[in-house]
Amino acid sequence: MASWLGGLGSGLGQSLGQVGGSLSSFTGQISNFTKDMLLEGVEEVGDAATELQVSNSRLADVQAVCSSQKSEYDRLKTLHSELEEKLEASEIQIKQQSAEYRMLLQQKDVEISLLKVRQNGLQEQVQKLQQSAQSVSAGAAVLPVTTSSSTVTSSTSSSFLSRPSGSHHGFHGDEMDLSDVIWSQQEINRLSAEVLRLEEEAAHWRRLSQTSSAGGAGNGGQGELLKLQRTIKDLREEMSREVDEHQHELAVLQDAQRQKMADITRRHRNELADYEERIEELEDQIQSGGGHSTPSSDASKLPELQKTISSLHEAADQRETQLAELSSRLEEAQKRQASLQLEKDDAQEENAGLLHNYTRLQASVTELQARVQEQEAKALQKAQLENEIQVLQNSLAASEKEIERLTSLAAAELVGEVEHADILEMNTIIGALRHEKEVLEQEKLDLEERLKMVSSQEFESQLLEDTKVELERREKALRTTEDERDALMSELEELDRQNQEATQHVISVKEQLSGQLKRAEADLTSSAAELKKTKDKNEALMQELEVQKERMRHSAFTLNDLHMSKQQLEGSVKELKEKLGHALEQKKEARREITAFKKDLKDREEQLAAAKVELGHTGSRGTEENLAVTERELSDLRRQLDQMRTSHETAMSEDFELKMENQKLKAESEQNRGEGEELARRLKESQSALSRAVREKDTRMEALRLDKSQLESELRQAESALSERAERYQQTLEELTRARSLDASALQAEHERAVELNQEKDMEIAQLKRDVAQLASDHRDTNEMLSITVAGQKQLTDLLQEKDVFVETLKKNASDFQSEMDDSIAVMTREAEAVRQSLEEKDRQLGGMKEDNNHLKEEIDRLRDQQSRPQSLAEPKTVDIITELEAEIAQIKSSRDVLEEEVQTLRRTIEEQQASLLLSQQNLHTQQSELEQARARLQQTALNYDRLIHARDEEIYHLHQVSADSPPVQGDVILQEDKTQTLNQESGNEKHDLSKVEIEKLVIGIKEKETEISQLHEKNLSLTKQLDQLVLSRDEVGKLSQMILQKDLEIQALHARVSTCVGGGHSQDVLFLQQQLQTYAVEREQVLAVLNEKARENSQLRSDYHRHVDIMAGKEAALLKLQQENQRLTNMSDPSGSQEMFKETIQNLSRIIREKDIEIDALTQKCQTLVTVLQTSGPESGAGSGGVSSNQFEELLQERDTLKQQVKKMEEWKQQVITTVKNMQHESAQLQEELIKLQGQVSADSDCSSKLTVDYSRLIQSYEQKEGRLGSLSQELAQVQQTITTLSSTKEALLGKLDCVAQTPEVAQSGEAPSPLSSRAVNNEELQEELARMRTQLAEKDSIIRTVQQNKHRLANAASASESEQRGQAEELLQVRERLEALQSSVREKDLLIKTKGDQLGQVREVLRNRENDGEVLKQAVTNLKERALILEMDGKKLKEENELIAARSREKASEFRALQETNMQVSLLLREKEFELSAASEKAAAVEKMLKDREQGKSGELNQLLNEMKSMQGKAVAFQQERDQVMMALKQKQMETSAVQMELQHVKDKEQRLNLELERLRSHLLEIEDSYTREALAAEDRETDLRRRVTLLDEKLTTSSSAVENASLQASMQVESLQEQLSRVVRQRDDALAHLRTSQEQVNQYAVSLSNLQMVLEQFQQEEKAMYSAELDRHKREKEEWRRKAERLEDQASALQINLDEASAALDSASRLTDQIDLNEEHIEELKRQVDLRQEMLEDAQKKLMNLLHSTEGKIDKVLMRNLFLGYFHTPKTKRADVLRLMGGILGLSREEVDKMLEEGGRQGVTGWVSSWLGGRGAQSVPNTPQRPPGGQGLNSSFSELFVKFLEYESTPSLPALRLPVYDIKPLSAPPPRRTSSTASSTGTGAAAGSKRAGEPNPFLAPRSAAVPLLAGSGGHLLMKPISDALPTFTPVPVSAEASAGAVLKDLLKQ
Repeated sequence: MASWLGGLGSGLGQSLGQVGGSLSSFTGQISNFTKDMLLEGVEEVGDAATELQVSNSRLADVQAVCSSQKSEYDRLKTLHSELEEKLEASEIQIKQQSAEYRMLLQQKDVEISLLKVRQNGLQEQVQKLQQSAQSVSAGAAVLPVTTSSSTVTSSTSSSFLSRPSGSHHGFHGDEMDLSDVIWSQQEINRLSAEVLRLEEEAAHWRRLSQTSSAGGAGNGGQGELLKLQRTIKDLREEMSREVDEHQHELAVLQDAQRQKMADITRRHRNELADYEERIEELEDQIQSGGGHSTPSSDASKLPELQKTISSLHEAADQRETQLAELSSRLEEAQKRQASLQLEKDDAQEENAGLLHNYTRLQASVTELQARVQEQEAKALQKAQLENEIQVLQNSLAASEKEIERLTSLAAAELVGEVEHADILEMNTIIGALRHEKEVLEQEKLDLEERLKMVSSQEFESQLLEDTKVELERREKALRTTEDERDALMSELEELDRQNQEATQHVISVKEQLSGQLKRAEADLTSSAAELKKTKDKNEALMQELEVQKERMRHSAFTLNDLHMSKQQLEGSVKELKEKLGHALEQKKEARREITAFKKDLKDREEQLAAAKVELGHTGSRGTEENLAVTERELSDLRRQLDQMRTSHETAMSEDFELKMENQKLKAESEQNRGEGEELARRLKESQSALSRAVREKDTRMEALRLDKSQLESELRQAESALSERAERYQQTLEELTRARSLDASALQAEHERAVELNQEKDMEIAQLKRDVAQLASDHRDTNEMLSITVAGQKQLTDLLQEKDVFVETLKKNASDFQSEMDDSIAVMTREAEAVRQSLEEKDRQLGGMKEDNNHLKEEIDRLRDQQSRPQSLAEPKTVDIITELEAEIAQIKSSRDVLEEEVQTLRRTIEEQQASLLLSQQNLHTQQSELEQARARLQQTALNYDRLIHARDEEIYHLHQVSADSPPVQGDVILQEDKTQTLNQESGNEKHDLSKVEIEKLVIGIKEKETEISQLHEKNLSLTKQLDQLVLSRDEVGKLSQMILQKDLEIQALHARVSTCVGGGHSQDVLFLQQQLQTYAVEREQVLAVLNEKARENSQLRSDYHRHVDIMAGKEAALLKLQQENQRLTNMSDPSGSQEMFKETIQNLSRIIREKDIEIDALTQKCQTLVTVLQTSGPESGAGSGGVSSNQFEELLQERDTLKQQVKKMEEWKQQVITTVKNMQHESAQLQEELIKLQGQVSADSDCSSKLTVDYSRLIQSYEQKEGRLGSLSQELAQVQQTITTLSSTKEALLGKLDCVAQTPEVAQSGEAPSPLSSRAVNNEELQEELARMRTQLAEKDSIIRTVQQNKHRLANAASASESEQRGQAEELLQVRERLEALQSSVREKDLLIKTKGDQLGQVREVLRNRENDGEVLKQAVTNLKERALILEMDGKKLKEENELIAARSREKASEFRALQETNMQVSLLLREKEFELSAASEKAAAVEKMLKDREQGKSGELNQLLNEMKSMQGKAVAFQQERDQVMMALKQKQMETSAVQMELQHVKDKEQRLNLELERLRSHLLEIEDSYTREALAAEDRETDLRRRVTLLDEKLTTSSSAVENASLQASMQVESLQEQLSRVVRQRDDALAHLRTSQEQVNQYAVSLSNLQMVLEQFQQEEKAMYSAELDRHKREKEEWRRKAERLEDQASALQINLDEASAALDSASRLTDQIDLNEEHIEELKRQVDLRQEMLEDAQKKLMNLLHSTEGKIDKVLMRNLFLGYFHTPKTKRADVLRLMGGILGLSREEVDKMLEEGGRQGVTGWVSSWLGGRGAQSVPNTPQRPPGGQGLNSSFSELFVKFLEYESTPSLPALRLPVYDIKPLSAPPPRRTSSTASSTGTGAAAGSKRAGEPNPFLAPRSAAVPLLAGSGGHLLMKPISDALPTFTPVPVSAEASAGAVLKDLLKQ
C-alpha cells in the first residue's frame, strides 16, 4: 500500500511538474510566435494598413483556433473529471478493503511471528537433542534413555507442527486457514500491483491531457485529441472491468469463507451426532454392567449407600428450592429482558432510520453546498465581470481613438521599424480586447440568464439559510456524539490494550512504521484530493450551467405551449360563457311561458268545475247549450294544449342544447382545472421535493458544520485573495491604459511587465485553486470520516452492549484470577528456587567429581609408575582398580549428562508451567464464559418450561405425576452410580500392582469416561484452579520414571564394571584408559562449551517457553484424564482406597529410587576405599614406576569430585521431588473432594435434564392434544357451515312457499277476470311482474273510481239522458289526460335518447379536439426538430469553418516551420560557404607559396594560368554547391508540404466522416419523426372519418326517432277517438268494475295482512339469524384469539429452544474440539504407558541379573588379590619386606608412623608371628561393628588380612532385591537402625495412628536400607568400613500426627 501511494504521489508530482513546464513553455511559445509574426510582417509587408489587415486576420484565425481548442479542452476536462471521480470511488473502496486486509495481515504477521518463534525453538531443541544423542553415543555406558527422550520430543514437536496451537482452537471460524491467508495475501499483492499499474496509467493520461490542454493552442493537433478520447474510453472500460473483477473476487472470497464455515459446522454436527451415539452406547453398557454386581459387596455397602441416598435426597430438596427461587428470578429477569429487547429493537430501528436520513441528508447537503458556492461564485463573477466590462469599454473607446490617431499618422508619414512593431502590438492588443469584449458580452448574457435563475432560486436561498441554522444546531449534537464516541473509543482502547498487552511489544515497531507510512499516505492522498477537487468544482460548475440552460430551454418550450393552450382555452371559455348566457335567458323565458300556461290551465279547470256545478243546477234545461260551450272550450283547450306541447318541445330542445353546451363548458373547465391542478401538483411536488431535500440536508448539514466553519474561514481568505487579485487586475488595466499613452518602447516594457504579472497571477490562481482543492479534499475526508464513524458507531453500540455485559463478569473474575495467579506464581517461584538450589548442588557435585577425577588420574599415574617395576604380581590388582575407576568415571559422566539433561528438562518444565499458567488463565476465562452460558441456558430452559407448566392448567395432572416420578428417577441414577462404584471396587481389589492389565483397564475406563468429560468440561470452573499444579504433578511423575530408568542404567553400568573387574588384560586396559583419557579431555572441553552455551540457551528457553505454552494445553487434557482416572478409582473403591494406591505407587517409586541411590553410594564408597588404598600404596611404589603419570591421576580425582558434587545436587533435587510428590498427594486429596462436589453437581444437572426431558415430552403430548382439538374444531366448523347452508336452503324454500301463497289469490282473480289476465299467469316470475302491474292499475282505477263516484253524486239529481253524456265527457277527459301522460312519458324517453346521443357527440368532439391538440403538439415538435436540424446544420457549418480555420492555422504553422527550416538551411549553407572559403583560402595560400617558389624559379606565367584555372574551378564548385543546396531545400520543402497536406487531408476526412455520420443520424431521426407524424395524422384522419360516419348515423337515427314520434302522435289521436268510442263501453263495464273493485279491495286487504305477517316472520327470522351469527362470530373470534396467543407462546418457546439449541451446538463444538485433544493426549499417554511397561520389564530383568550376580559372587574370595599379597610378601627379600608391609598399610589407609610402630613391635616379636596367625585359618567372619580407625592396641589384635577378608565377605553378601511390593503387603519397618531409634519410634506411632485411620498405609520415606550397608553407631573405624551416613545426605523422616493432614506436613516442609 505504501509503495502504491508512493507511486501515486510521484506520478502526481511529475504530472504537476509537467503541467507547470508545459504552461511556461506555452507562454514562451506564444510570446515567440507573436515576435516572429511581427518580424515576419515587417519583412513581408511595407504598408501599415496592409500590415494591420494581415495581423487582424491572423489574430482572428488564432482566436478561432483558440476557441475551438478551448471547447475541446473543456470537453476533455469533463471526461477527465468523470474518470477522476471513478478513480476516487475505486480508491475509497480499495482503501476500505486495504484497511481490512491490513488488519488481517497484522493478525497473520503476529501469528506467523509466534509460529516462527515456536519453530525456531523446536529446531533448536531438535539440534540439542541430536547433539546430546551424539555426545551420549560417544560416551561409554549409555543406554536408550536419550533416544527415547529424543523420540518423545521429536514426536511432540512433530505433533506440535502438525497441530498448530491449542490456544487457537476456539470456536469454528475464529481464524482463517493458513492456506487461505497465503492465498489472500497473494491476491492482495496482485491487486495492489494492478492498482499501482492503473494509478501509473492514470497519471500518464493525466499528464498527457494536461500537456495537450496546455499545448493545444500551440500545436492544435486534432488526431492527438481523438487518440486521447479513445484512450480515455479504453481506460474507463478497463477501470469498470477492473472494479467488476475486484468485486467479483471479493464475492468469491466471501462465498468461499461461507462455504468453509458451512462445511465446518456440518462436520461438527456430524461429529456431535457420533459422540451422542457413543454416549448412548456407553450409557447402555453402564446400565447393562450395572446388573452384574454381586450381593456380598452390596451388603457391605448398604449403610453407606443409605447415607449417600439420604444426603442426595436432602441435596435434591435444596436444589429444588433453589430452582424454584431461580425460576421466579428468571421470570422477572426475562420480563425485564423482553422489555429491554423491545426498547433495543426500537432504538436500533430509530438508529437505522436516523442513519439512513443522515446519509440522504449528507448527499443533499453536499449538493446544496455546491449550489451555494456556485451562486456565491456567480454573484462574485457577475460583479467582477460588470466592473471589467466597464473598464474594458472605456479602454476600448480609448484604444479606438488611439487607432484612429495612429492610422492618420501612418497615412501621413512612414515611420521606422520600431513604430511598425508598436503598431502591430497595438493591433494585437486591440484584437484581444475586441475578443474579450465579445466574450464578456456572451458572459453578460449568460449571467443575465443565471440572474433570472437565481431570482427563481431565492426561495431556495431562504431554505438554505434555514438549513444553515439547522446545520449549526446539529453540528453541536454531532460534537456531543463525537465526544461520546471518543469516550467509548477510549474505553474500547483500554479493553483492547488489556487484551493485547502480550503482543504489543512485538508489533510496536511495526505500528510506528505503519503510522509513518499512513501519515505519508494521508499527505499524498490529501494533495491528490486537492487537485481533484479543483477540477471537480470546475467541471461541476460547467455541468450545472449546461443543466440550467437545458432546463431553461425546456421550461421556455413548456411555457410557450402552456400560454398557447391557455389562450385557446380562454377563447373557448368566453364563447361558452356567451352561449350559456343565451341558453339561460331562453330557459327563463320558457319557464315563464310554462308558468303562464299552468295558470291558464288552472283557470280553465276552475271554470270547468264552475260550469259543471252550473250544469248540475240548470239540469236538463241548458244541456245542449252547455254541451256546445264545453265542446268549444274543449277545442280551445286542445288548441292550447297543442301550442303548449310545441312550446314545451322547443323549450326542451333548447334546454337540451344548453345542457350539452354546459357539459362541454364543464368538460373544458375541468380540463383547465386539471391542468391547473397538475401545475399546482407539480409546484407542490417541487415544494415537497425541496422540503424533503431540506430535511435531508438538515442532518447532513449538522455533520458538515465543523467543515463549513473551516471552509468559511478559508473561503474568506480566498475571497480576500480574490478581491486583492481583482484590485491588482484593475491596477494592471489602469497601468495598461496609462501605457497606451506612453511611447512604443515604454509600451513594450509595460507589456513584458504585464506578462510577468499575468504569470504571477496565474501562479497565485493555481495556488488558490490548490488551496480550494485542499479544502475540498478535507471536506471529502470529513464526509468519509463521518460515514465511517456512523458505520463504526453502530458497530460500537453493538460492541458496547456486549462488552458492558462482559466487563462486569471480567471485573468479578479479575480479583479471583489475580489471587489464583499470585498463588500459582508463588508456587512457581518456590519451585524455581528449589530447581536453582538443585542446580547449584549439582554444580557443587560436579566440582567434587572433578576433584575425584583428578585424584583418580594421580592414582593412574602412580599405577603406571608401578607397572615399570619388576613386581608383576601386584599389577593385575592395580589394573583392576583402575578399570573399576574408569568404569565408575564413565558411569559418573553418563549420570552427569543425564543430570544436565534433567536440569534442562526442569528449566523447560518451569517455563512450560509458566506458559501453562497463562494458558490456564485463558482457559479459565473461556470456561467461565462457557459455564455462565450453560447456566444461563439452564435457567432459560427452566424458565421456559416453568412458564409452559404454569400456562397450561389442563396438564396439572401430568405435573403431579412428574412430581411423583422424579425421586425414583434420582434413586435409579444413584443406584446406577452405586453399582458402578461396587463394580469398580471389585475390580480395584484385584489390581494390586500397576501391571499391563491394570493399564489396559484404566484405558478402558478412560474411554468410558470420555463422554462424561465432554459434559464436565463446560461446568469445570473450579478444577481449572488446580490444572497448573496437576501439570506439575504429571511432569514430576514422568521425571520420577526417568530417574528410575537412569538409576537402572547406572546399576547396569556398575554391574558391567564389576564384571569387568573380574578379568581383563593389562595392555588392553592401558590402551582403553588412554582412549578414555582422550575422550575425557574432549568431553571436558564439551562441558566448557556447554557452560558457555547456557547463556544462549537461556534466551532460547524463553522462546521454548512460548512453544511449551501450546504443549501444556494438550497436557492439561491429559491431566483432566488423570483426574478422571482418580475419580474413577475413588468410585471403584472407598474414597481413600484409590488415593492410597496412588500414594503407594509414588512411595514405591521413591523407595526404589532411594534404594538405587543407596546402592550407588555404597559402590562409590567402595571406590573411594580402593582409591585411598591406592593412594597409600602410591608413594612407596612410585619411585620405580613410569607407566601412568600422576597428573592424569589427579585430573581423574578432580573429575570424580565434581561428579560427587553433581550427585549431591541430584540428591537435593530428589528431596525437592519428594516434597513435590507430597504436594501432589495433598492436591489429589483436594481434587477428590472437588470431584465429589462435581459429581453431586453432575447428578443434579442430570436430574434437571431428566426433568426437562420429561417436561418436553409432556409438552409434545399436550401439543398433539391441541392439534387433535384443532382438528375437531375444524370439523365442528364444517358442520356449522353445513347447518348454515341447510338453514339458507330452508329459508329459500319458505320464501318460495310464501310466493306460492301470494300467487294463489291471483290465480283465483284470474279465474274470475276475463281473458287478458288468464293468458299472463304462466309462471312465477310473470305473476310477480303482473302483481306489480295490477297494483299500479289498481291505483289508477282507484283514482278513476273516485272521480266517477264524484261525478255520480253530482249527476244523481240530473236527468238520466244527460248522465250518459256527462259520464262520456268525464271519461273522455280522463282518457285525454291519460294520453297526455303517455305522450309526455314518450317525450321524456325521446329527450333522454337525445341527451345520450348529444353526450356521445360531445365526447366525439372532445376526442377530435384532443386529436387536433396532439396534431398541433406534433407540428410544434416537428418545427422544433427542424429548428434543431437547422441548428445542427449551423453547428456543422461552424465545425467546417473551424476545420478550415484549423487547416489555415496548420498551414501557417507549416509555413512557419518551413521558414524556420529555410533559415536553418540558409545558416547551414552559410556555414558550408564559410568552410568552402576557408578551404579556398588555404588552397590560395598553398598556391601563393607555390607561386613564390615558381617566382623564385622564374615561372610566373604558369602561375598566373594556374591561378586563373583555380578561380574558375572555385566558381564552378560554389555554383554547384549552391545548386545542390537549393535542390535539397526544395526537396525538403516539398516533403514537408506533402506531409502537411496529407495530415490536413486526414483531419478533413475524419471531420467530414464525423459530420456525415451526424447528418445521417439527424436525417434518420427527422425521417422517423416525420413518419411517426404522418402515421399519427393518417390515424387522426381515419378517426375523424369514423366519427363523421357515426354523426351521420346518429342524425339518421334522430330523423327516424322524430318520424316515430310523429307516428306516435297520429296513433295517439287515433287512440283518442277509439277511446271516446270505448267510453260508452266503459260506462257499461262500470258496474262490473265496481263489483270487481269490491272483491279486489278485499283481496288487497288480505294481501296486505298476509304481507305484513310475512314481513314480521321474515324480520324475526333475520333477527334470529343475526343473533346466531353474531354469537358464532364472537365465539370464533375468542377461539381465534386463544389460538393466536397459544401460537405466540409456542413461537416464543420455539425461539427460546432454538437459542438453546444454538448455544448447545456451540458448546458441543467446543466439546468436540476438546475430545479431539483428549484423544490425542490419550494416545500420547498410552505410548508413555507402553514405554513405562518396557522400562519396568527392563528394570525387573536388571534386578534379576543383579540378584544372580550377587548370589554367584556370594561367599567368594578374591584369590588373585590374596595370592598377590602373599607372594609379594614372601618374594621380597627380608630387607625390603618392611616396604611391602608399608605399602599394604598405605593401601589400608594406615599412616607411615603406625606402620613403623607395628614393624618395630613385629621386629621384637617376629614377623612370622602375625603371618602364622594370619595363616592360622581363622574363619571368614563378618565384622559389622569394626571401627574405622582402631586404637593403638586393637590394630595388632586384628590383622590386615583378617580385616580384608571380612571386608570382602561383607561386600559379597547379597542385598535384597528392590521388589515392587503389593499395595497391601507393605508394612511399617520393624527394625530401624540404631542411629534412628527416636525417629522410627515416632514414625511407628504415627504409623499406628494412621493404621487406625487407613489400613496398611506405609510412610513413603521410611523405606528399609539395603542390607548390604549397615548403619554404624560409632564414629571411628576403618576407612573401608566407613558408614554411608557420613558420605550421603540422609533424609530425616518427618513425624506425622494422626490428626495432621498431608497439607500441614507439606507447609511445615516448605517453612523448613
